[in-house]
Amino acid sequence: MITKEEKEELIKKFKRHEGDTGSSEVQVALISLRIDKLTEHLKSFKNDYSSRRGLFKLVGERRKLLSYLKETDKARYQRIIKDLNLRA
Repeated sequence: MITKEEKEELIKKFKRHEGDTGSSEVQVALISLRIDKLTEHLKSFKNDYSSRRGLFKLVGERRKLLSYLKETDKARYQRIIKDLNLRA
């Protein structure tokens, strides 16, 4: 579970302007945090198949958002990849 403080910190770090909570960068950052948390959960509970399916859906959603960013603005894409330590 993502705490409110973690979520606010990520939004503050990746927002593009004041009041921004839905830009692609913010969405990718929040999804990445959820992916990290689910990955840790699945290390303990290997047979939790419904959570594994949710993880795969999140990875696909993040991939779609990153593809969109890559097509529309290369600089923003490179920055988010670097900041989140994701593979290109």
